[in-house]
Amino acid sequence: MQSYWMQMSDTDATLDLRDVPQPQPGAGQVLVRLHAAALNRGEFILGHGLHGKPGSAKAIGMEGAGEVVAVGAAVTTLKPGDRVMGRCPAAFSDYAVMDVREAMRVPAALSWEEAASVPLTFLVVHDMLVLQGRLAAGEWLLINGVSSGVGVAALQMAKALGAKVIGTSGSADKLARLKPLGLDVALCTRSADFHDDVMQATGGKGVNLVVNTVGGSVFAENVRCAAFEGRLATVGYVDGMLKAEIDIEALHARRLTLFGVSNKLRTPDQRAQSLPAFVADVLPALAEGRIKPLVDRVFPFAELAAAKACMEANQHLGKIVLKTAA
Repeated sequence: MQSYWMQMSDTDATLDLRDVPQPQPGAGQVLVRLHAAALNRGEFILGHGLHGKPGSAKAIGMEGAGEVVAVGAAVTTLKPGDRVMGRCPAAFSDYAVMDVREAMRVPAALSWEEAASVPLTFLVVHDMLVLQGRLAAGEWLLINGVSSGVGVAALQMAKALGAKVIGTSGSADKLARLKPLGLDVALCTRSADFHDDVMQATGGKGVNLVVNTVGGSVFAENVRCAAFEGRLATVGYVDGMLKAEIDIEALHARRLTLFGVSNKLRTPDQRAQSLPAFVADVLPALAEGRIKPLVDRVFPFAELAAAKACMEANQHLGKIVLKTAA
């Protein structure tokens, strides 16, 4: 079968399409013939730690959707022919194995491309907004980089929860296109200059939760925007800034909570623990169309390099997907 690998150096990444043996499902795993796999910026960014050490190479892709073709020992909940989506390593391949605990049935309303956009992105957003962020109806959410895949998913889930959303983006066009999804306040900026607008929108109280997809360049401004008992989630650092000042007085007086969202150090058991809550909270909204993954572009399997370039050009809104099979 064919599988994309990535060779890392200190300065760049090289994609390599290889012929490799088809994997076999082990105990507690299912083998999936992938129909679509979604791109995630983190696996292509130097320093995110998702790609191994410089000089190493690994199969890439982190989330996908397809048809079960074989099951491993002790798997009783799925069978060949079932349509599933889930987080899985080596998703940019013809076939990949999923932990059965992370393989979710694809709602009938979703296409393969939409289903492939759900597992990693929406699980991360559920972690930020619900499990750790405790976002409630009527509260204010600020999303830095609202037009990114995670940003759009956070907007959609927040609206399904009944929250009010402020989003920042450097593109006025993208912000306008997000208005129909429920974006309450659109701030066109790539700089840390949004405090006054946030305070005006929230009546001077600040936001209850921040989703920071940008990084250190906006961290201090996010702290300034946080309400009493506000929560601040860090999920990425596309700006490359890994250090930022912390206002200890604000952290202390306003009883703020700072937390990170990443799966790279979690064990398979820890990753699987969040699935039941996600299935209960989010899958019904996906099945009923109250949340619909936003797919910007779909690239053929042979064009992963072009898909990666599209992502790095920052022209997309929502997710970029690789079509792996018919």
